[in-house]
Amino acid sequence: MTEKVSLNELKGALNNPVANSVSVSTETKREYVRKVDSLGRSYATGKRKDAVARVWIKAGSGKVVVNGKSQEEYFKRAVLRMMLNQPFEVTNRENSFDVMCTIKGGGLSGQAGALKHGISKALVSFEPELRPVLKKEGFLTRDSRVVERKKYGKPKARRSFQFSKR
Repeated sequence: MTEKVSLNELKGALNNPVANSVSVSTETKREYVRKVDSLGRSYATGKRKDAVARVWIKAGSGKVVVNGKSQEEYFKRAVLRMMLNQPFEVTNRENSFDVMCTIKGGGLSGQAGALKHGISKALVSFEPELRPVLKKEGFLTRDSRVVERKKYGKPKARRSFQFSKR
């Protein structure tokens, strides 16, 4: 059976510092640990639009291999190659990691974005202390924008057929 307590007694218990010390702090800081396989590589998956990049990084000379080709051969546009190097430039790790990845789906721009996302996540797995820098730049956040679906009664997602008044 429960005992009836007055409101004044409850208010007194709330103001009592001994009663408040019993409450447990729910705020816990998440600890990030280094995840490296037996070959010294870190793995991560990056996504952008319909593209999915599976990325392995290891300490090396800065060589990037995409689907068995060099980055210059796979990404012809300099802007896309620049996107891939952004995580390394922000963390001052240029030419210190070898990247091996496979990419499927999407176009070249989406694939470059997916690879950038994957490299950033793999860097955090390899060196967890880089997380605040990459997080601040927004490289660890998946860009959730995707193509809008086509609606019925319309030729495209938003385009309408030409309107004729008469």
